[in-house]
Amino acid sequence: MYKDGYKSVFENYSGAQDNLISLLQHFQKQSGYISQECVQEVARFLKISENHIYGVASFYSQFTFQKPGKNHIKVCLGTACHVQDGQLLANEIRDLLGIQSGQVTADGFFDYQEVACLGCCAQAPVVEINGQIYARMTTTKLMKKLSEYE
Repeated sequence: MYKDGYKSVFENYSGAQDNLISLLQHFQKQSGYISQECVQEVARFLKISENHIYGVASFYSQFTFQKPGKNHIKVCLGTACHVQDGQLLANEIRDLLGIQSGQVTADGFFDYQEVACLGCCAQAPVVEINGQIYARMTTTKLMKKLSEYE
C-alpha cells in the first residue's frame, strides 16, 4: 500500500489529521527536506490533499521542499554583522556560487542562507559552514575557507 520507508513510520501514528506536523517533522529530520513523494504518501495516509500539506508546511520555516546541499553555508546579516561588512560576505558568496539565499548550487554541493542572527555578535561578522562558526570573517578568509571544500 505505502512505499518502502513509509509504512514503518505510519505504524506509529493514528492517521488523524493532527499527525501532520509530527509526520512532516519526522521526514524533514530523516532526509533534510520534504520530498514530493513524502507529500504524496502523507496525503494518502492522512486522507488529506497534497495542497493542504503544502499549505501547512509552507507556513512554518522549519520545513523545506528543496533537497539541501552537501555543505551548508549561512551568513549572518544581523546588526553587528551588518555594520562589520557582513553584506560584503553575502555578496561574495552569491557571486562565487551563483545562487541566492535559500538556493542550492546546481551540483548540489552547497546550499546557502542569509540569516538574521547566528548569536555571535561579539565576533562579527560571522559565517557558519556545516555548523562551524567562523568569526571576524573577511572576504579573503572566506574564499580560503570555501576553497577547502572544492
